[in-house]
This record gives sequence, C-alpha cells and structure tokens, in this order.
Amino acid sequence: MKRVVITGMGTLNPLGNNIEEYWNGLANGVSGAGPITRFDASKFKTRFACEVKNYDPNNHFEKGEARRYDLFAQYALVSVAEALKNSGLLEYADLNKERVGVIWGSGNGGIGTLEHEVTEYVKGDGTPKFNPFLVPKMIVNIASGLISIKYGFKGVNYVTVTACAASNSAISAAFDNIRLGKADVMIAGGSEAPLTHASVGGFGSMKALSTRNDDPKTASRPWDKNRDGFVIGEGAGALVLESLEHATARGANILAEIIGTAMTADAYHISATHPEGEGAYRAMKLAMDEAGITVNDIDYINAHATSTPVGDPSEVMAIGRLLEGSDKKLTVSGTKSMTGHLLGGAGAVEAIASILAMQYSLIPPTINIEDMDDNINPQVEIVANKAMPKELNICMSNTFGFGGHNAIVIFKKWSGN
Repeated sequence: MKRVVITGMGTLNPLGNNIEEYWNGLANGVSGAGPITRFDASKFKTRFACEVKNYDPNNHFEKGEARRYDLFAQYALVSVAEALKNSGLLEYADLNKERVGVIWGSGNGGIGTLEHEVTEYVKGDGTPKFNPFLVPKMIVNIASGLISIKYGFKGVNYVTVTACAASNSAISAAFDNIRLGKADVMIAGGSEAPLTHASVGGFGSMKALSTRNDDPKTASRPWDKNRDGFVIGEGAGALVLESLEHATARGANILAEIIGTAMTADAYHISATHPEGEGAYRAMKLAMDEAGITVNDIDYINAHATSTPVGDPSEVMAIGRLLEGSDKKLTVSGTKSMTGHLLGGAGAVEAIASILAMQYSLIPPTINIEDMDDNINPQVEIVANKAMPKELNICMSNTFGFGGHNAIVIFKKWSGN
C-alpha cells in the first residue's frame, strides 16, 4: 500500500476566506455566527447562521462566469484554487493529469438554485420558463465535474453524498484511490451553501437548530447543558492528497500524512445518532486499526460536536468506550462552536483544523461552554473556551451524518520520514 500525504489546503468559511484567516479565528476562539443576510428570516424560528463574510465572486471568476455556478460550487472552486496554489502541484512539469482525480462531498448541492427556480415558476402563470443552467447548477456532482474541467484532471471523479459525513467520506475514498495505486494525486473536500428558506426552515421544523436569536454568537455550545441545537453554516474546505512517492519526486511541501480512515453505519435512525455512539465507536476503532495505532497514540480528536442535546453525549460515550482499559486522558474539542455546522463541508474544514493544530501545536477551543454536561467521561478532556498549547503527533477528525453515516479520518504530523 502506498503512503498518502497532504500537500495543499484551502478554505473559505464563516471564520475566514483563506487558511490564514481561518486559523486566526480558530486560535482566538472567534464565533462566526450572526443574523441571516441571505434572505428575510424575520418569520423563521431561527434567524441567524454562520455565513461566509466579504465574499465577492467577481474576485474569483470571470465576468458572468459565477452566474453559471450555484454558490456551493463557487465555494468548492475557490477553496480548491487556494489548495492547489499552496501545493504548487500545477507547477510540476511532469504532472500526469490522467492520474489526478477529484472526489468531493456535499449534502445539499445546489439547493439555492433549485429553490429560486421553483419559486419563480410558482409565481408565474404556469408556463415553464426555467433557466437552462438549472440542472447543471443544481446537481450535486457538478462540483467535482467543474473542478476537473477547470484544471483538466482526468482521473476518478465523483461526489459523495453522506450528509454531514460527506467530505470525510470523500477524503477516505481519495485516500483509498491513492494507496491502491489508482491515482497519484486526489483533490478531496466538501462544500455547502444551505442558507436558504428550505434548508433553514426544514432543519428548524425538525427542531435541530438553535433558536438563541438574542445572542447568536453563543448559540453553538457543544457539551454545554443549555445547548438547544446546531447553528447552520456554509463554506468549503479542500485538500490535495498525493502518494508520498509523487510528492517526494516533485519536492512538495508535505503538511501531514493520512494514516487511517473508516466508515460505518449506525443502522439506527434517520436523523438521530445511536444513543450510545455504537456506530461512531466502531468507525473510530476501525480507523485506528487501519492506522496500526491504539487510543494511547491519539493526541487530539476534533469531534463532530454539533451542539445538539442527543449527538454530543453519544459521541463522548463512544470516545469513552475507546478509552476503556486505558488510563489516558484524551483531549477533545468542537470547532463547530466557532464555524457552525457546514453539513457536507464540515469534515474537510475540520480536517484542515486538525492539520493546522498539529502544525501550530495548539488545540482550538470549544467556545461558549458555561455549564459543562455532568456526564462527561473524566478521561475525555474537553478544551473549553480557550485554545490549549500541546504538542500533537496524531489527530482524529470525526463526522456523523443523518441516516447513520459515520466517517473518520486520522492524520499524523509530518516528520520527514
């Protein structure tokens, strides 16, 4: 099996429109939440979200080009552009683009485009006057398609749709393609642009969203007794994965190594996680087995930690089960407390957070914890409210999606061998 490394990263999300801004927000415990500006949310139960700020498509696309792409696809292209620039991949003269693939993740795809077109049709007299770009803007797989078209990448190309586990599913699949020798390079990540009437209204009707409208910045509060739901967010994260052999041959700057991934199903409920985190535990254990490590080797877990009453404790229970028979204290934090929940884009953005945490030897905090849950396993050390300096060698990133999808990725700090 080939070893797989990360050589580039890119993002735009509620904390910043590039890697540097994102890390500054994470390290300083900044909340990305605020009132919804995408539409008039005054009659909605939840009137706030974590929006991407100061985004102007004209800074990234040719005149008129952005109108052909839904916002989720724009975010994908922008994050990939940064990742490729940082990787230096396109400067490599011997790059074989037939062995470069793209696997992207998204839960909703072009839901904003679909909502707009259907709304305009319903307003009319029944005559179909749909935009000819409706279908190519709406379909979820267009994100990976656009990335390959823009850069001429001709390898494996598809999109994973596993709800909030989508981009970790994409990273896992990309990892497998490289280590099995089916590709030299893979672009993987995820994006979401769900700040629409339908998404906010739909999640709100499920009582999944926080309704802390009087103080949005403190609404996302994983493991706090007074949490009342997640804060929906938008954005994208992109990673450039390469075989170690390929990265070394072109003299790439290696950021981290992927040493294990796993995916499982809860087979339990359409939206709720298993109350004891059974599927989450198995996924974490399988990823560790693949990596050839034990729980004692893990220095930090970037938890799924959405700030929901059911999801947060089940994840802690699963982590606690990993620690059975060990005297280790395992450091955990939930960066969704700052970014909100980017749904299909969450895993990629949190993978980047995990890699940056290793690079800077600093664990981003879980902000807004005022009254910690009583049932937290004492071996699970939640980093609350302030970043924690710590040397990190191995980090785990967790994602769990509606339908019982669990996807785990384990990263190792690159030491040069």
